Amino acid sequence: MRNIRLTIAYDGTDFHGWQRQPKAPTIQSCLEAALERIVEHAVKVVAAGRTDAGVHAAKQVANFKTSSRIPCLNLTKAVNDLLPPTVRVKEAQEAPQDFHARYAARSKIYRYRILQAQVCSPFIARFVYPYPYPLDRRRMAEAARLIEGRHDFASFGGSCGTNYDVPPESPSSTVRELLASRTLWRARASILAYEVRGNGFLHHMVRNIVGTLIEVGRSKLEPSDMVHILEARDRRLAGPTAPALGLCLMGVEY
Repeated sequence: MRNIRLTIAYDGTDFHGWQRQPKAPTIQSCLEAALERIVEHAVKVVAAGRTDAGVHAAKQVANFKTSSRIPCLNLTKAVNDLLPPTVRVKEAQEAPQDFHARYAARSKIYRYRILQAQVCSPFIARFVYPYPYPLDRRRMAEAARLIEGRHDFASFGGSCGTNYDVPPESPSSTVRELLASRTLWRARASILAYEVRGNGFLHHMVRNIVGTLIEVGRSKLEPSDMVHILEARDRRLAGPTAPALGLCLMGVEY
């Protein structure tokens, strides 16, 4: 059996997330269906991270086992012929037998984009969160830096469980390490981006952080409140969950 590593990009707007669901379109089920037609046997595709409904990916990483001898380049072309245009396999390559896209991942990079323009172009409407109201970018940048490092992120976790992304030493732990947490302002595009790199993320964690940073930008919270929210381990103290459409998985590091 060969172990094939895939690099995948997708527009998550029309999908109910990565993970296969019985009666809903997902990236995993879409990809598996296309691959099975090509290799002519059942496959299970494992991703580095399970993106939520509506979340996008520029460089998702996944792997699957196959007995097929189809060369990787031909496999890439064939699967893209069967996939919808919103899902593309960018590359397929041979991987060691013990490679596991999820458990081998050391860190992931997510980017959330907030559009600060008064009018949202239809050409980017599926990929940004339109927020045309004033935000104090300096306060948000300060707040973002305060949550770098290893912390208990229970206050920023979702309501449906903690073991969501790459599991740390203890699968039930809400402790994660953020290697980088920063905001980026792109004046020409009027886009305020939040970029975070971490060893794993709780359910809705990035979107909850963004929602809280927006509250800081609105002066509803102080930058230092990020530390108090972390220490409280209480989801009720953090900001609202930002919409899914602005979030994109930018890459996975191994």
